[in-house]
Amino acid sequence: MAPKSNLLRRLLAKRGWLLADGATGTNLFAHGLAHGDAPEQWNLNHADKVRAHYRSFIQAGSDIVLTNTFGGTANRLRLHGLHDRVHEINWIAAQLLATEIAVSGRTVVCAGSVGPTGDLFQPLGPLTHDEGVAAFRAQMEGLRDGGADVAWIETMSSADELRAALAAATEVGLPVVCTMSFDTNGRTMMGVSPSDLVTLVRESGFDPVAFGGNCGTGAPDLMAGLLSARGVFHPDDVIVAKANCGVPEFVDGEIRYGGTLQMMADYAVMARDAGARIIGGCCGTTPEHIRAMAEALATHQRGEAPTLDQVIARLGPLTGNTADLFMTRDRRDGGPVGRGGRAGGRRGRRRD
Repeated sequence: MAPKSNLLRRLLAKRGWLLADGATGTNLFAHGLAHGDAPEQWNLNHADKVRAHYRSFIQAGSDIVLTNTFGGTANRLRLHGLHDRVHEINWIAAQLLATEIAVSGRTVVCAGSVGPTGDLFQPLGPLTHDEGVAAFRAQMEGLRDGGADVAWIETMSSADELRAALAAATEVGLPVVCTMSFDTNGRTMMGVSPSDLVTLVRESGFDPVAFGGNCGTGAPDLMAGLLSARGVFHPDDVIVAKANCGVPEFVDGEIRYGGTLQMMADYAVMARDAGARIIGGCCGTTPEHIRAMAEALATHQRGEAPTLDQVIARLGPLTGNTADLFMTRDRRDGGPVGRGGRAGGRRGRRRD
């Protein structure tokens, strides 16, 4: 199929940076979604609330908004008895967002969210490459047909799964953005580091519009991963930084994120200074956080890339052993970077 017109590339050609949105799950919980329920089912049963969620981020200043389809493969929907409605659920999610964008009068990228299948790929698990491609293709066809401008592959841990998703996007004809989730020790659950992701993208044979990191633990750790990989970025790489709004804490029976408006504003500016051109938030990030980030990016000139010590001083301590990435980098190129302190390891898990 012929590739879809690339709105995201056109915007990037005009702008130095773009602001993505924040959390989907966190904000749908605020609208009444119950823990354990499928957010994707709300595309069918609570379209008004899903539209209100999209609208809140468009009004907050997001240039890119993700569809409510993170678990939109048949593999994930099967857990809720919805595996036979993949196209419908993804089509509706994209249609609802495309409608809100049209009503707003703003130019906003409708990004079709594509999360992991939840299954392990061979040889660690049962899923073959072809089965993975087929699962992602079915989801992406629904997103494309509903009006998505780009396939936004996110929160990946496995190189094999990312390759399958990239292949599916190519078959469907959608431009693609891909991000991995770097948590404990600055690597994904499957051991992929930020520098490994750069190599994976280079050698994949695909041409994503942008790539980078999302979710994981908190903004300091994502920034540490971004800084650790700066030496292997090309000047024309479009890097994505979409960090959690603080570290998740279990308080009074609920998961809460402690990131303040000021912390997320500081993170947005530091991420841009470190080379990211697409900046947003992940779990815990509300429209209010995005509005603060938009103001900070608009009112601060781009500066020099921060050191890790400066990141920690502004954003808080690392939650894992992310600084170990710099030991590998320093051995490779001899470029010392301030490391600062680090705290004991805690691992975040996404459902926003």
